[in-house]
Amino acid sequence: MRPYLLIDFGSTYTKLTAVDLDGPAVLGTGSARTTVADGLVAGYRQALRQLEERVGPLDYAKRLAASSAAGGLRIVASGLVPELTGEAARQAALGAGGRVIRTFGFELTPADREELLELQPDLVLLAGGTDGGNREILLHNARLLAESGLAAPVIVAGNRAAAPEAAGLLAAAGKLVYETPNVLPRLGVLNTGPAQQRIREIFLERIIRAKGLDQVATMIDGIVMPTPAAALQAAVCLADGAGPEAPGLGDLLLVDVGGATTDVHSVAEGLPTRADVTLRGLPEPRVKRTVEGDLGMRYSAPAVLEAFGPERLARLSGLTPAEVEEGIAERGADPNYLPGNPAESTLDAALGFLAVQGAVERHAGRLEQVFAPQGMALVQTGKDLSRLRTVIGTGGVLVHSAEPQRILRGALYDPAAAAVLKPQEPRLYLDRNYLLPTLGLLAGEHPREAFQLLKGALAEAGPARSEAERRTGAGEKPLRAGKG
Repeated sequence: MRPYLLIDFGSTYTKLTAVDLDGPAVLGTGSARTTVADGLVAGYRQALRQLEERVGPLDYAKRLAASSAAGGLRIVASGLVPELTGEAARQAALGAGGRVIRTFGFELTPADREELLELQPDLVLLAGGTDGGNREILLHNARLLAESGLAAPVIVAGNRAAAPEAAGLLAAAGKLVYETPNVLPRLGVLNTGPAQQRIREIFLERIIRAKGLDQVATMIDGIVMPTPAAALQAAVCLADGAGPEAPGLGDLLLVDVGGATTDVHSVAEGLPTRADVTLRGLPEPRVKRTVEGDLGMRYSAPAVLEAFGPERLARLSGLTPAEVEEGIAERGADPNYLPGNPAESTLDAALGFLAVQGAVERHAGRLEQVFAPQGMALVQTGKDLSRLRTVIGTGGVLVHSAEPQRILRGALYDPAAAAVLKPQEPRLYLDRNYLLPTLGLLAGEHPREAFQLLKGALAEAGPARSEAERRTGAGEKPLRAGKG
């Protein structure tokens, strides 16, 4: 036996998974409420006791952890043009497992600087200009931050002709600054890898200590990455597999529905699937992550209500609009709210469906008809996900639902929003025990074992939809109550 202990210090729960790499097999799990105030120690010990009651004490070869406790890795991104260098900086931060709390474009103003300071980010990613392009914006923004009371580290990842001077301005002012290659060296060319690597290093070196998480780090072999990065690593491992003997699932979409956010991960090139479509805009990374901070099951439930309206939630849940509004208020006020009866479970399922639908709609690309000299043309922005064969769902609302496939159908193509390039005929899978983020910790060092464990963690959630639904769209029949 070669046991490993995998740990996810989440914002609400600390989840432990014991695995045997010689199997490979999942031996057992344990969980407890996350305790940030004591550096995560009490919650970790409680979860470990629960795990040991199930599998007994084990001599673990390694204890690896991911963390999104204490708010996760909060990043502010800044670029020149919001749709170009600003978006490149945002993609770099998201792909490294960060939570982008604000993106600025063009010259920062004194008011922008004050807003940035009030946000108290863990990290600032400062981009701007392609290599050999605009220098002034990057230097202006670096100068403005150098003159501020900013305490967070700054990564300068902009125009290489101005980046050393920008980094020098910040360093001379006593700021902790790192320089990496430009995230957008040329128009149409993304280079987010170096910035993402630096973000992960800063997370490991400084952010853990700044949040007090280093107390529990002495009891394990280290917090090795942010939880979202582990989930993204799991998605890549499932898509790519582990060599000829363990072929992957191919291009896929992973949707994680949480209390505050819904995260969407895609592993796909997303190039046009039709010969008459032209691609426009910033190139999309093959491995892409987006975070929707207004689509969630608890803290963000009021925002879901505002976005979709009480009547739509009532139609899905079978409740009255007044009952919907009351139930949403309860969820928004209590992040630890648990459904107590079938009606409450059904409202959770309706919230989950709309969170999936909204988040995937924002993640996917779009087709647009434009006038061109040769006549009407079709232009694609973002990723074409229409031919993806696999959609995976994870998160408590899916695990506890009686109809997880109905919730996951929110990810599917909808004829009512035909311009959105969502998957049309995928198979739907469920991370039945919410293991993907912890198992993703193994993917770097043990890809074969990680792939087998990850694949084993999935359960088919049923057909995407019936033939009638394929003709008319996903449909919005009332959802049934969850399992409680």
